Amino acid sequence: MSDMQIPFVAKVVVHMGVGEAGERLVNAENIMADLTKGAKPIRSYARNTLPAFGIRKGQPIGCKATLRGKKAMDFLEMALKTYAVENVLHTRQFDVTGNFGFGIEEHTDFPGQAYDPKIGIYGMDIIAVIEKKGTRTARRKIQQKKLNSKLRMSREESMKFVTETFGIEVE
Repeated sequence: MSDMQIPFVAKVVVHMGVGEAGERLVNAENIMADLTKGAKPIRSYARNTLPAFGIRKGQPIGCKATLRGKKAMDFLEMALKTYAVENVLHTRQFDVTGNFGFGIEEHTDFPGQAYDPKIGIYGMDIIAVIEKKGTRTARRKIQQKKLNSKLRMSREESMKFVTETFGIEVE
């Protein structure tokens, strides 16, 4: 396998949906900054008005942080140990292009996090993007090219990468 065909974790996106602005959103941002070792969370806003949930269009309802490089690998290892108690991910958690995602119900499951009755419990979604070197040629602005089939990440390659790199079994 050439150097260009070796997969790597391009980025990890951590998302917390709170559903409302105010103190709960600020608490979620603080928890996320703590868990991601200083990555600054960005607020996500409602796209539509949902009167049943009391949400208006443009209202901040969550936060997310994108991690790359060593921070992404470290966070993903810690999150997989927290999520995959039996070291198992399911094939339905992987998409066609090799990305995978999972949810963690309580932030208190992470090491170093304790339950605080004033703050409450927050869950999060974690999405990992796995690519091969050279994939950027399909996204860049200048001299954009079609992606070579050898550089395209498949679901099976991604599952194999996760199994070998993190020691997680995929069923």
